[in-house]
Amino acid sequence: MKSFKYTINGNTYKVHINSVVDDIAEVEVNGTPYQVKMEKPAKKQMVTLKRPAQAPTTASGEPIITRPTAPSAAGAVKSPLPGVILSVDCKVGDVVKRGQKILVLEAMKMENNINADRDGKIVEIKVNKGDSVLEGADLVVIG
Repeated sequence: MKSFKYTINGNTYKVHINSVVDDIAEVEVNGTPYQVKMEKPAKKQMVTLKRPAQAPTTASGEPIITRPTAPSAAGAVKSPLPGVILSVDCKVGDVVKRGQKILVLEAMKMENNINADRDGKIVEIKVNKGDSVLEGADLVVIG
């Protein structure tokens, strides 16, 4: 755990603390093990927690979240899980084939390619880069 070097009355002592449980410390002094009873239990170590990054917000402070507001459009490609749109790799009017990458969605610290689920033409793009989306939200409409 920790090592210290002490000099007492001209004698040098190498002290190594192996463990501390409640008010008992296991130490080695110049290689000889000892169990030392302390007057007070050792202080608990404080653990600093890191907060996750804040979701993007609008100028008014509201989070940017795309929610399905109306019934799903026919031919809509839906978000398979909640996340953030990293890139939109298509434009309105583009002709896409089934399995072609149209979006990249970051979810759970992983980038997920969102592919077209059918052949067709991009009719509408319902999200922008940086938008937060919920599971089941319409992303792109293929007609």
